[in-house]
Amino acid sequence: MVITLQQELIMNSDKTIDGRGVSVHIAHGAGITVQFVHNIIIHGIRIHHIVSKEGGGVIRDSVDHYGLRTVSDGDGISIFGASKVWVDHVSLDHCTDGLIDAIMASTAITISNCKFNHHNDVMLLGASNSFHGDMIMQVTIAFNCFGKGLVQRMPACRWGFFHVVNDYNKWEMYAIGGSMNPTIISQGNCFRAPDNVHAKEVTHRDHFHRNVRKHWRWRTVNDLFLNGAFFVPSGDHSNIAQELKRHMVQAKDGAAVGLLTRFAGVLRCRHDRPC
Repeated sequence: MVITLQQELIMNSDKTIDGRGVSVHIAHGAGITVQFVHNIIIHGIRIHHIVSKEGGGVIRDSVDHYGLRTVSDGDGISIFGASKVWVDHVSLDHCTDGLIDAIMASTAITISNCKFNHHNDVMLLGASNSFHGDMIMQVTIAFNCFGKGLVQRMPACRWGFFHVVNDYNKWEMYAIGGSMNPTIISQGNCFRAPDNVHAKEVTHRDHFHRNVRKHWRWRTVNDLFLNGAFFVPSGDHSNIAQELKRHMVQAKDGAAVGLLTRFAGVLRCRHDRPC
């Protein structure tokens, strides 16, 4: 089925969207909003060609409340002030704004086994340099395939702690970026740089003086760099081992990425068979 949302699909807490066993597309309309809720799973669907819906409308956002929403900005999945969110085996491309954005003190987020294609601003984690609330943000981005036609923000991070374990198949500007002193642990990724000699660097730090940027903790651990790709680390790495022990994902070497991401994106399930 192809579901064209006239307005945002706003999820309540303790809910799962699961498309296994069928072909479900959210396309050519509004996207999914996860706002001020917790315990959310989004699994096994395709989200693409999401557009900004003009005018907004009256939308039910809880069991006992509905109200007027302004125009949506065209994110595939918008996570706003939410926690304990798992996005798994979702395929995303061609959205007006971000494919997945998480902002306004969202935390405890895992984005795993997804496939991303054909987009500019892929993933924004923390939207504002002035919003200190995003310091609590903790996000794991693991076993995803960043594929064809991607430009930047895979992800772009502000303030929080981010563990990144993925397959990167070229980019037009950069892969991982950020600002406002985020901690970024890049572990066991495979980075295939584009042929453009001016875009070989994996990392991008937003417009801050070098003396400020050098203190941001960005670390590469067992990454694999191909076609001239390189990662510029920074900051104090003395307690990185302790930081990694706090997280569930223990990444293998970057050479194992192909095996770990071979089923990224929507699974092809058949009736009466395990996915």
